[in-house]
Amino acid sequence: MKNIAVLGAGYWGKNLVRNFHQLGALKAICDPNPQVQKAMKALYPDVAVVGDIQDILKDPHVIAVAVATPAETHFDVGQQVLQMGKHVFMEKPLCLRVEDAETLVRLARSQECQLMVGHVLHYHPAVIKMKELINSGEIGKVDYFYSNRLNLGKFRSEENILWSFAPHDISLMLSLVKQYPTVTHCMGGSYLSSSIADVTLCTFTFNSGVRGHIFVSWLHPTKEQKVVVVGNQGMIVFDDGALPERKLALYRHKVLWKNGQPTPDKNEPEFIPLLWTEPLQNECRTFLDSIAGKVRPITDGQEGIKTLRLLNDCQNSLSTGKPIENNPAQVADKAVHGERFVHPTAIVDTGAHIGKDTKIWHFCHVSSGATIGQGCSLGQNVFVGKDVKLGNNVKVQNNVSIYERVEIEDHAFLGPSMVFTNVMNPRSEVSRKHEYRKTLVKQGATIGANATVVCGHTIGAYAFIGAGAVVTKNVPDYALVYGNPARQNGWMCRCGEKLEQLKKNWRCPVCKLTYQESQQDKERLLVLQNTESNTLVS
Repeated sequence: MKNIAVLGAGYWGKNLVRNFHQLGALKAICDPNPQVQKAMKALYPDVAVVGDIQDILKDPHVIAVAVATPAETHFDVGQQVLQMGKHVFMEKPLCLRVEDAETLVRLARSQECQLMVGHVLHYHPAVIKMKELINSGEIGKVDYFYSNRLNLGKFRSEENILWSFAPHDISLMLSLVKQYPTVTHCMGGSYLSSSIADVTLCTFTFNSGVRGHIFVSWLHPTKEQKVVVVGNQGMIVFDDGALPERKLALYRHKVLWKNGQPTPDKNEPEFIPLLWTEPLQNECRTFLDSIAGKVRPITDGQEGIKTLRLLNDCQNSLSTGKPIENNPAQVADKAVHGERFVHPTAIVDTGAHIGKDTKIWHFCHVSSGATIGQGCSLGQNVFVGKDVKLGNNVKVQNNVSIYERVEIEDHAFLGPSMVFTNVMNPRSEVSRKHEYRKTLVKQGATIGANATVVCGHTIGAYAFIGAGAVVTKNVPDYALVYGNPARQNGWMCRCGEKLEQLKKNWRCPVCKLTYQESQQDKERLLVLQNTESNTLVS
Protein backbone atom coordinates (compact mmCIF):
# COMPACT_ATOMS: atom_id res chain seq x y z
CA MET A 1 0.00 0.00 0.00
CA LYS A 2 1.40 3.41 -0.95
CA ASN A 3 1.44 5.39 2.29
CA ILE A 4 5.07 6.51 2.85
CA ALA A 5 6.48 9.97 2.12
CA VAL A 6 10.20 10.73 1.93
CA LEU A 7 11.23 14.17 3.13
CA GLY A 8 14.51 15.20 1.48
CA ALA A 9 15.57 13.55 -1.79
CA GLY A 10 19.17 14.68 -1.99
CA TYR A 11 22.46 12.81 -1.45
CA TRP A 12 21.03 10.03 0.76
CA GLY A 13 17.32 10.67 0.57
CA LYS A 14 17.20 9.55 -3.06
CA ASN A 15 18.24 6.07 -1.88
CA LEU A 16 15.31 5.97 0.53
CA VAL A 17 13.03 7.07 -2.31
CA ARG A 18 14.32 4.26 -4.52
CA ASN A 19 13.89 1.56 -1.89
CA PHE A 20 10.45 2.56 -0.66
CA HIS A 21 9.35 2.77 -4.30
CA GLN A 22 10.72 -0.71 -5.00
CA LEU A 23 8.80 -1.97 -1.96
CA GLY A 24 5.59 -0.49 -3.38
CA ALA A 25 5.10 1.86 -0.43
CA LEU A 26 6.06 5.29 -1.77
CA LYS A 27 3.21 7.80 -1.83
CA ALA A 28 5.00 11.16 -2.02
CA ILE A 29 8.38 12.91 -2.19
CA CYS A 30 9.00 16.30 -0.59
CA ASP A 31 12.03 18.47 -1.36
CA PRO A 32 12.21 22.28 -1.60
CA ASN A 33 14.83 22.21 -4.40
CA PRO A 34 13.12 22.68 -7.83
CA GLN A 35 15.89 20.77 -9.61
CA VAL A 36 15.47 17.80 -7.26
CA GLN A 37 11.71 17.94 -7.77
CA LYS A 38 12.17 17.83 -11.55
CA ALA A 39 14.52 14.84 -11.33
CA MET A 40 12.18 12.95 -9.00
CA LYS A 41 9.14 13.55 -11.25
CA ALA A 42 11.08 12.14 -14.20
CA LEU A 43 12.17 9.03 -12.29
CA TYR A 44 8.88 8.40 -10.44
CA PRO A 45 5.97 9.72 -12.51
CA ASP A 46 3.50 7.70 -10.43
CA VAL A 47 4.49 9.46 -7.18
CA ALA A 48 3.41 12.92 -5.95
CA VAL A 49 6.33 15.36 -5.73
CA VAL A 50 5.89 18.47 -3.56
CA GLY A 51 8.08 21.22 -2.10
CA ASP A 52 6.26 22.05 1.14
CA ILE A 53 6.22 19.76 4.19
CA GLN A 54 2.70 20.95 4.99
CA ASP A 55 1.45 19.07 1.91
CA ILE A 56 2.80 15.90 3.50
CA LEU A 57 1.54 16.62 7.01
CA LYS A 58 -2.01 17.35 5.81
CA ASP A 59 -2.26 14.33 3.49
CA PRO A 60 -4.42 11.73 5.30
CA HIS A 61 -3.14 8.99 3.00
CA VAL A 62 0.44 9.46 4.23
CA ILE A 63 0.76 7.51 7.48
CA ALA A 64 4.56 7.60 7.80
CA VAL A 65 7.45 9.89 6.84
CA ALA A 66 11.11 9.02 6.20
CA VAL A 67 13.23 12.06 7.06
CA ALA A 68 16.54 12.63 5.23
CA THR A 69 17.06 16.32 5.93
CA PRO A 70 20.10 17.94 7.63
CA ALA A 71 20.63 16.80 11.23
CA GLU A 72 19.91 20.23 12.72
CA THR A 73 16.33 19.99 11.36
CA HIS A 74 15.58 16.52 12.74
CA PHE A 75 13.98 17.61 16.02
CA ASP A 76 11.69 20.21 14.50
CA VAL A 77 10.65 18.02 11.58
CA GLY A 78 10.22 14.90 13.72
CA GLN A 79 8.06 16.80 16.19
CA GLN A 80 5.79 18.14 13.44
CA VAL A 81 5.32 14.70 11.88
CA LEU A 82 4.66 12.89 15.18
CA GLN A 83 2.18 15.54 16.31
CA MET A 84 0.15 14.69 13.21
CA GLY A 85 0.06 11.04 14.32
CA LYS A 86 2.37 9.81 11.56
CA HIS A 87 5.19 7.27 12.04
CA VAL A 88 8.78 8.49 11.60
CA PHE A 89 11.89 6.95 10.09
CA MET A 90 14.72 9.36 10.97
CA GLU A 91 18.09 9.20 9.26
CA LYS A 92 21.05 9.33 11.66
CA PRO A 93 21.57 10.98 14.01
CA LEU A 94 18.16 11.00 15.68
CA CYS A 95 18.80 14.60 16.87
CA LEU A 96 21.74 16.74 17.90
CA ARG A 97 20.73 16.99 21.58
CA VAL A 98 19.84 14.11 23.88
CA GLU A 99 17.03 16.15 25.45
CA ASP A 100 15.43 16.66 22.03
CA ALA A 101 15.72 12.95 21.22
CA GLU A 102 14.04 12.06 24.50
CA THR A 103 11.23 14.46 23.68
CA LEU A 104 10.68 12.73 20.33
CA VAL A 105 10.60 9.29 21.95
CA ARG A 106 8.06 10.44 24.53
CA LEU A 107 5.95 12.03 21.80
CA ALA A 108 6.07 8.87 19.68
CA ARG A 109 4.85 6.80 22.61
CA SER A 110 2.06 9.19 23.47
CA GLN A 111 0.93 9.20 19.83
CA GLU A 112 1.36 5.40 19.57
CA CYS A 113 3.68 5.93 16.59
CA GLN A 114 6.80 4.09 15.53
CA LEU A 115 10.07 6.04 15.72
CA MET A 116 12.99 4.33 13.97
CA VAL A 117 16.55 5.56 13.39
CA GLY A 118 18.57 4.90 10.23
CA HIS A 119 21.53 3.01 11.70
CA VAL A 120 21.74 0.89 8.59
CA LEU A 121 24.65 -1.36 9.61
CA HIS A 122 22.30 -3.38 11.82
CA TYR A 123 20.43 -4.48 8.68
CA HIS A 124 23.52 -5.51 6.72
CA PRO A 125 23.54 -9.29 6.05
CA ALA A 126 27.19 -9.50 7.15
CA VAL A 127 26.51 -7.69 10.43
CA ILE A 128 23.43 -9.81 11.13
CA LYS A 129 25.54 -12.94 10.64
CA MET A 130 28.41 -11.49 12.66
CA LYS A 131 26.07 -10.92 15.61
CA GLU A 132 24.84 -14.51 15.34
CA LEU A 133 28.41 -15.83 15.43
CA ILE A 134 29.35 -13.69 18.42
CA ASN A 135 26.17 -14.52 20.36
CA SER A 136 26.70 -18.25 19.74
CA GLY A 137 30.20 -18.05 21.25
CA GLU A 138 32.21 -18.63 18.08
CA ILE A 139 34.93 -16.20 19.17
CA GLY A 140 34.45 -16.58 22.91
CA LYS A 141 34.39 -13.50 25.12
CA VAL A 142 34.64 -10.23 23.20
CA ASP A 143 37.80 -8.34 24.20
CA TYR A 144 38.21 -5.65 21.57
CA PHE A 145 36.21 -3.80 18.91
CA TYR A 146 37.61 -1.49 16.30
CA SER A 147 36.25 0.17 13.21
CA ASN A 148 37.75 2.17 10.35
CA ARG A 149 35.44 4.28 8.17
CA LEU A 150 37.65 6.19 5.74
CA ASN A 151 37.26 7.92 2.37
CA LEU A 152 38.20 11.00 0.38
CA GLY A 153 35.07 13.18 0.76
CA LYS A 154 32.11 13.76 0.89
CA PHE A 155 33.07 16.95 2.75
CA ARG A 156 30.37 18.67 4.81
CA SER A 157 30.07 22.16 6.19
CA GLU A 158 27.13 21.59 8.54
CA GLU A 159 28.72 18.75 10.58
CA ASN A 160 32.18 17.33 11.31
CA ILE A 161 33.47 13.88 10.41
CA LEU A 162 32.48 12.47 13.81
CA TRP A 163 28.79 13.22 13.30
CA SER A 164 28.88 12.31 9.61
CA PHE A 165 30.71 8.96 9.68
CA ALA A 166 30.81 7.62 13.25
CA PRO A 167 27.13 7.13 14.30
CA HIS A 168 26.81 3.79 12.47
CA ASP A 169 29.90 2.32 14.14
CA ILE A 170 29.05 3.70 17.58
CA SER A 171 25.59 2.16 17.30
CA LEU A 172 27.06 -1.19 16.26
CA MET A 173 29.68 -1.16 19.03
CA LEU A 174 27.06 -0.50 21.72
CA SER A 175 24.95 -3.34 20.32
CA LEU A 176 27.84 -5.83 20.35
CA VAL A 177 29.38 -4.89 23.70
CA LYS A 178 25.96 -4.37 25.35
CA GLN A 179 27.37 -1.80 27.76
CA TYR A 180 28.03 1.92 27.87
CA PRO A 181 31.72 2.93 28.13
CA THR A 182 33.07 4.16 31.43
CA VAL A 183 35.74 6.27 29.69
CA THR A 184 35.45 7.94 26.27
CA HIS A 185 38.34 9.83 24.68
CA CYS A 186 38.22 11.52 21.27
CA MET A 187 40.98 13.39 19.47
CA GLY A 188 41.01 14.78 15.95
CA GLY A 189 42.31 17.30 13.47
CA SER A 190 40.80 20.12 11.40
CA TYR A 191 42.61 20.74 8.12
CA LEU A 192 40.09 22.06 5.58
CA SER A 193 38.32 24.35 8.04
CA SER A 194 39.46 25.39 11.50
CA SER A 195 36.04 24.72 13.02
CA ILE A 196 35.25 21.32 11.46
CA ALA A 197 37.16 18.15 12.31
CA ASP A 198 38.17 16.12 9.26
CA VAL A 199 39.70 13.20 11.16
CA THR A 200 38.81 11.75 14.59
CA LEU A 201 39.96 8.77 16.62
CA CYS A 202 37.72 7.73 19.51
CA THR A 203 38.78 5.22 22.15
CA PHE A 204 36.43 3.55 24.62
CA THR A 205 36.94 1.63 27.87
CA PHE A 206 34.16 -0.57 29.20
CA ASN A 207 33.61 -1.76 32.75
CA SER A 208 33.83 -5.41 31.60
CA GLY A 209 37.37 -4.85 30.31
CA VAL A 210 36.40 -4.55 26.64
CA ARG A 211 38.20 -1.83 24.70
CA GLY A 212 37.18 -0.17 21.45
CA HIS A 213 38.31 2.40 18.94
CA ILE A 214 36.60 4.07 16.00
CA PHE A 215 38.70 5.88 13.38
CA VAL A 216 36.89 8.06 10.83
CA SER A 217 38.25 10.38 8.15
CA TRP A 218 37.18 12.02 4.89
CA LEU A 219 40.81 12.88 4.11
CA HIS A 220 42.00 9.38 3.29
CA PRO A 221 43.46 8.28 -0.07
CA THR A 222 41.36 5.10 -0.31
CA LYS A 223 37.93 3.99 0.79
CA GLU A 224 37.84 1.59 3.73
CA GLN A 225 34.88 0.40 5.79
CA LYS A 226 36.01 -2.34 8.11
CA VAL A 227 34.97 -3.66 11.53
CA VAL A 228 37.12 -6.10 13.53
CA VAL A 229 35.93 -7.89 16.67
CA VAL A 230 38.57 -9.74 18.69
CA GLY A 231 37.57 -12.46 21.14
CA ASN A 232 39.56 -14.80 23.34
CA GLN A 233 38.70 -17.74 21.05
CA GLY A 234 38.82 -16.11 17.62
CA MET A 235 38.31 -12.98 15.53
CA ILE A 236 35.75 -11.69 13.02
CA VAL A 237 36.42 -9.21 10.22
CA PHE A 238 33.62 -7.40 8.38
CA ASP A 239 35.05 -5.72 5.27
CA ASP A 240 32.26 -3.86 3.50
CA GLY A 241 34.60 -2.99 0.63
CA ALA A 242 35.19 -6.63 -0.28
CA LEU A 243 33.20 -8.78 -2.68
CA PRO A 244 30.01 -10.24 -1.18
CA GLU A 245 31.53 -13.69 -0.80
CA ARG A 246 34.49 -12.24 1.15
CA LYS A 247 32.79 -9.55 3.23
CA LEU A 248 32.71 -11.61 6.44
CA ALA A 249 35.68 -13.68 7.61
CA LEU A 250 36.05 -15.77 10.76
CA TYR A 251 39.61 -16.25 11.98
CA ARG A 252 40.07 -18.99 14.54
CA HIS A 253 43.37 -17.48 15.66
CA LYS A 254 44.31 -18.12 19.26
CA VAL A 255 47.12 -17.08 21.53
CA LEU A 256 48.87 -19.99 23.23
CA TRP A 257 51.21 -19.68 26.18
CA LYS A 258 54.47 -21.59 25.75
CA ASN A 259 57.21 -21.37 28.33
CA GLY A 260 55.49 -18.35 29.83
CA GLN A 261 55.39 -16.49 26.51
CA PRO A 262 52.34 -15.69 24.32
CA THR A 263 52.56 -17.43 20.93
CA PRO A 264 50.11 -16.92 18.03
CA ASP A 265 48.28 -19.98 16.73
CA LYS A 266 47.21 -18.82 13.25
CA ASN A 267 44.58 -20.39 11.03
CA GLU A 268 43.28 -19.65 7.55
CA PRO A 269 40.19 -17.39 7.40
CA GLU A 270 36.76 -18.96 6.96
CA PHE A 271 34.70 -16.77 4.64
CA ILE A 272 31.11 -16.91 5.84
CA PRO A 273 28.49 -17.30 3.08
CA LEU A 274 25.79 -14.63 3.09
CA LEU A 275 22.32 -14.48 1.60
CA TRP A 276 22.81 -11.07 0.01
CA THR A 277 20.10 -8.41 0.19
CA GLU A 278 20.60 -4.65 0.13
CA PRO A 279 20.99 -3.37 3.72
CA LEU A 280 18.97 -0.22 3.09
CA GLN A 281 16.10 -2.20 1.62
CA ASN A 282 16.20 -4.49 4.68
CA GLU A 283 16.02 -1.38 6.86
CA CYS A 284 13.11 0.12 4.90
CA ARG A 285 11.25 -3.19 4.99
CA THR A 286 11.73 -3.37 8.77
CA PHE A 287 10.19 0.10 9.11
CA LEU A 288 7.16 -1.01 7.11
CA ASP A 289 6.86 -4.18 9.19
CA SER A 290 7.08 -2.16 12.42
CA ILE A 291 4.21 0.06 11.26
CA ALA A 292 2.19 -3.09 10.56
CA GLY A 293 2.95 -4.33 14.09
CA LYS A 294 4.98 -7.31 12.90
CA VAL A 295 8.34 -6.40 14.48
CA ARG A 296 9.95 -3.99 16.90
CA PRO A 297 12.92 -2.36 15.15
CA ILE A 298 16.39 -2.89 16.61
CA THR A 299 17.17 0.75 15.94
CA ASP A 300 14.20 2.30 17.70
CA GLY A 301 14.16 5.68 19.42
CA GLN A 302 15.68 4.37 22.63
CA GLU A 303 18.62 2.90 20.71
CA GLY A 304 18.98 6.24 18.95
CA ILE A 305 19.23 8.01 22.32
CA LYS A 306 22.06 5.74 23.50
CA THR A 307 24.01 6.33 20.30
CA LEU A 308 23.39 10.08 20.50
CA ARG A 309 24.52 10.20 24.13
CA LEU A 310 27.83 8.57 23.24
CA LEU A 311 28.25 10.84 20.21
CA ASN A 312 27.87 13.81 22.54
CA ASP A 313 30.48 12.36 24.90
CA CYS A 314 32.86 12.00 21.95
CA GLN A 315 32.19 15.58 20.86
CA ASN A 316 32.72 16.91 24.40
CA SER A 317 36.02 15.04 24.63
CA LEU A 318 37.07 16.35 21.21
CA SER A 319 36.23 19.92 22.21
CA THR A 320 37.90 19.85 25.63
CA GLY A 321 40.78 17.52 24.87
CA LYS A 322 39.92 15.51 27.99
CA PRO A 323 38.44 12.03 28.49
CA ILE A 324 34.78 11.80 29.52
CA GLU A 325 34.19 9.48 32.47
CA ASN A 326 30.79 7.96 33.12
CA ASN A 327 29.07 5.58 35.48
CA PRO A 328 27.33 3.39 32.88
CA ALA A 329 24.60 2.27 35.26
CA GLN A 330 23.49 5.86 35.85
CA VAL A 331 24.25 7.54 32.52
CA ALA A 332 23.73 5.02 29.71
CA ASP A 333 20.59 3.53 31.14
CA LYS A 334 18.55 6.66 31.83
CA ALA A 335 15.07 5.93 30.57
CA VAL A 336 13.22 8.55 28.57
CA HIS A 337 10.48 8.71 31.20
CA GLY A 338 12.52 8.46 34.41
CA GLU A 339 15.58 6.98 36.09
CA ARG A 340 16.37 3.29 36.13
CA PHE A 341 19.36 1.39 37.47
CA VAL A 342 21.23 -1.24 35.47
CA HIS A 343 24.29 -2.73 37.13
CA PRO A 344 27.46 -2.56 34.98
CA THR A 345 27.68 -6.37 34.85
CA ALA A 346 24.11 -6.68 33.52
CA ILE A 347 23.30 -6.87 29.81
CA VAL A 348 20.25 -5.10 28.38
CA ASP A 349 19.95 -5.81 24.66
CA THR A 350 19.00 -3.10 22.20
CA GLY A 351 15.23 -3.15 21.72
CA ALA A 352 14.41 -3.97 25.35
CA HIS A 353 12.15 -1.47 27.13
CA ILE A 354 12.76 -0.77 30.81
CA GLY A 355 10.32 1.28 32.88
CA LYS A 356 10.89 4.09 35.36
CA ASP A 357 12.51 3.26 38.72
CA THR A 358 13.24 -0.34 37.73
CA LYS A 359 16.44 -1.90 39.11
CA ILE A 360 18.39 -4.60 37.26
CA TRP A 361 21.15 -6.13 39.37
CA HIS A 362 24.34 -8.16 38.88
CA PHE A 363 24.76 -10.47 35.85
CA CYS A 364 21.19 -10.14 34.56
CA HIS A 365 20.39 -10.41 30.84
CA VAL A 366 17.31 -8.74 29.35
CA SER A 367 16.73 -9.78 25.72
CA SER A 368 15.68 -7.63 22.81
CA GLY A 369 11.92 -7.14 22.62
CA ALA A 370 11.37 -7.68 26.35
CA THR A 371 9.19 -5.12 28.14
CA ILE A 372 9.67 -4.50 31.86
CA GLY A 373 7.32 -2.12 33.63
CA GLN A 374 7.92 0.56 36.23
CA GLY A 375 9.28 -0.07 39.72
CA CYS A 376 10.42 -3.63 39.05
CA SER A 377 13.39 -5.33 40.71
CA LEU A 378 15.45 -8.07 39.03
CA GLY A 379 17.84 -9.79 41.44
CA GLN A 380 21.19 -11.32 40.60
CA ASN A 381 21.50 -13.63 37.56
CA VAL A 382 17.98 -13.14 36.17
CA PHE A 383 17.31 -13.87 32.49
CA VAL A 384 14.38 -12.25 30.66
CA GLY A 385 13.73 -13.75 27.22
CA LYS A 386 12.66 -12.31 23.91
CA ASP A 387 9.27 -10.51 23.90
CA VAL A 388 8.60 -11.37 27.58
CA LYS A 389 6.32 -8.89 29.35
CA LEU A 390 6.61 -7.91 33.01
CA GLY A 391 4.07 -5.54 34.52
CA ASN A 392 4.70 -2.82 37.10
CA ASN A 393 6.26 -3.48 40.51
CA VAL A 394 7.22 -7.08 39.73
CA LYS A 395 9.84 -8.55 42.10
CA VAL A 396 12.10 -11.23 40.63
CA GLN A 397 14.55 -12.80 43.05
CA ASN A 398 17.96 -14.33 42.23
CA ASN A 399 18.53 -17.04 39.59
CA VAL A 400 15.18 -16.91 37.78
CA SER A 401 14.84 -17.39 34.01
CA ILE A 402 11.68 -15.98 32.41
CA TYR A 403 11.43 -17.51 28.96
CA GLU A 404 9.59 -16.52 25.81
CA ARG A 405 5.77 -16.78 26.08
CA VAL A 406 5.78 -16.14 29.84
CA GLU A 407 3.80 -13.06 30.91
CA ILE A 408 3.89 -11.56 34.41
CA GLU A 409 1.23 -9.08 35.52
CA ASP A 410 1.58 -6.21 38.02
CA HIS A 411 2.81 -6.77 41.59
CA ALA A 412 3.75 -10.44 41.11
CA PHE A 413 6.57 -11.98 43.20
CA LEU A 414 8.91 -14.66 41.82
CA GLY A 415 10.96 -16.36 44.53
CA PRO A 416 14.64 -17.37 44.33
CA SER A 417 15.50 -20.06 41.77
CA MET A 418 11.87 -20.79 40.81
CA VAL A 419 11.55 -22.30 37.33
CA PHE A 420 9.37 -21.69 34.28
CA THR A 421 9.27 -24.18 31.41
CA ASN A 422 8.03 -23.42 27.90
CA VAL A 423 7.93 -26.84 26.17
CA MET A 424 6.05 -29.91 27.42
CA ASN A 425 8.36 -32.58 25.99
CA PRO A 426 11.80 -31.09 25.29
CA ARG A 427 14.49 -32.97 23.37
CA SER A 428 17.92 -31.58 22.62
CA GLU A 429 17.91 -33.00 19.10
CA VAL A 430 14.32 -31.93 18.26
CA SER A 431 13.53 -28.24 17.78
CA ARG A 432 10.21 -27.34 19.37
CA LYS A 433 10.33 -23.55 19.35
CA HIS A 434 7.04 -23.52 17.46
CA GLU A 435 5.46 -25.46 20.35
CA TYR A 436 6.11 -22.93 23.15
CA ARG A 437 3.09 -22.69 25.45
CA LYS A 438 2.00 -19.51 27.17
CA THR A 439 2.25 -19.20 30.94
CA LEU A 440 0.44 -16.33 32.67
CA VAL A 441 1.14 -15.14 36.22
CA LYS A 442 -1.70 -12.83 37.15
CA GLN A 443 -1.69 -9.73 39.30
CA GLY A 444 -0.33 -10.01 42.83
CA ALA A 445 0.53 -13.72 42.66
CA THR A 446 3.45 -15.14 44.68
CA ILE A 447 5.61 -18.07 43.56
CA GLY A 448 7.86 -19.46 46.29
CA ALA A 449 11.54 -20.39 46.15
CA ASN A 450 12.51 -23.39 43.96
CA ALA A 451 8.94 -23.90 42.73
CA THR A 452 8.42 -25.13 39.16
CA VAL A 453 5.60 -23.94 36.91
CA VAL A 454 5.00 -26.28 33.98
CA CYS A 455 4.18 -24.33 30.82
CA GLY A 456 0.71 -23.69 29.47
CA HIS A 457 -0.92 -22.81 32.79
CA THR A 458 -2.26 -19.72 34.54
CA ILE A 459 -1.42 -18.69 38.09
CA GLY A 460 -4.45 -16.80 39.36
CA ALA A 461 -4.50 -13.33 40.86
CA TYR A 462 -3.05 -13.23 44.40
CA ALA A 463 -2.52 -16.99 44.37
CA PHE A 464 0.27 -18.30 46.58
CA ILE A 465 2.57 -21.10 45.36
CA GLY A 466 4.53 -22.70 48.19
CA ALA A 467 8.30 -23.23 48.08
CA GLY A 468 9.34 -26.27 46.05
CA ALA A 469 5.87 -26.84 44.58
CA VAL A 470 5.46 -28.32 41.09
CA VAL A 471 2.50 -26.67 39.35
CA THR A 472 0.94 -28.90 36.67
CA LYS A 473 -2.48 -27.26 36.24
CA ASN A 474 -4.17 -23.88 36.44
CA VAL A 475 -4.25 -22.27 39.90
CA PRO A 476 -7.40 -20.31 40.88
CA ASP A 477 -7.33 -16.75 42.13
CA TYR A 478 -6.33 -16.54 45.84
CA ALA A 479 -5.56 -20.27 46.05
CA LEU A 480 -2.82 -21.57 48.36
CA VAL A 481 -1.09 -24.55 46.70
CA TYR A 482 1.99 -26.58 47.56
CA GLY A 483 3.45 -30.03 47.14
CA ASN A 484 4.50 -32.22 44.17
CA PRO A 485 2.28 -32.14 42.26
CA ALA A 486 0.89 -28.92 43.75
CA ARG A 487 -2.55 -29.23 45.36
CA GLN A 488 -4.78 -26.58 46.87
CA ASN A 489 -4.63 -26.30 50.65
CA GLY A 490 -6.69 -23.25 51.43
CA TRP A 491 -7.06 -19.64 50.35
CA MET A 492 -4.88 -16.57 50.71
CA CYS A 493 -5.81 -12.93 51.26
CA ARG A 494 -4.44 -10.34 48.89
CA CYS A 495 -2.35 -9.09 51.83
CA GLY A 496 -0.51 -12.46 51.90
CA GLU A 497 -2.10 -14.11 54.96
CA LYS A 498 -3.94 -17.46 54.96
CA LEU A 499 -7.70 -17.05 55.27
CA GLU A 500 -9.73 -18.49 58.15
CA GLN A 501 -12.96 -20.32 57.37
CA LEU A 502 -16.10 -19.02 59.03
CA LYS A 503 -19.62 -20.44 58.68
CA LYS A 504 -20.48 -18.97 55.30
CA ASN A 505 -17.38 -17.14 54.24
CA TRP A 506 -13.63 -16.67 54.70
CA ARG A 507 -11.82 -13.92 56.60
CA CYS A 508 -8.25 -12.64 56.82
CA PRO A 509 -7.05 -12.75 60.44
CA VAL A 510 -4.81 -9.71 59.86
CA CYS A 511 -6.56 -7.20 57.61
CA LYS A 512 -10.08 -8.57 58.37
CA LEU A 513 -11.14 -8.56 54.71
CA THR A 514 -13.87 -11.19 54.16
CA TYR A 515 -14.51 -13.38 51.11
CA GLN A 516 -17.22 -15.79 49.96
CA GLU A 517 -16.86 -18.93 47.89
CA SER A 518 -18.87 -19.34 44.73
CA GLN A 519 -19.04 -22.00 42.04
CA GLN A 520 -17.90 -21.17 38.52
CA ASP A 521 -19.94 -23.60 36.45
CA LYS A 522 -18.01 -23.49 33.20
CA GLU A 523 -14.63 -24.53 34.59
CA ARG A 524 -15.86 -25.89 37.91
CA LEU A 525 -13.28 -23.81 39.74
CA LEU A 526 -13.62 -21.89 42.99
CA VAL A 527 -13.32 -18.13 43.04
CA LEU A 528 -13.46 -15.74 45.96
CA GLN A 529 -15.84 -12.83 46.39
CA ASN A 530 -15.57 -9.79 48.63
CA THR A 531 -18.76 -9.90 50.68
CA GLU A 532 -18.34 -6.28 51.81
CA SER A 533 -18.50 -4.82 48.30
CA ASN A 534 -20.33 -7.76 46.66
CA THR A 535 -17.97 -7.56 43.70
CA LEU A 536 -15.26 -9.87 42.45
CA VAL A 537 -12.03 -8.98 44.21
CA SER A 538 -9.95 -10.29 41.33
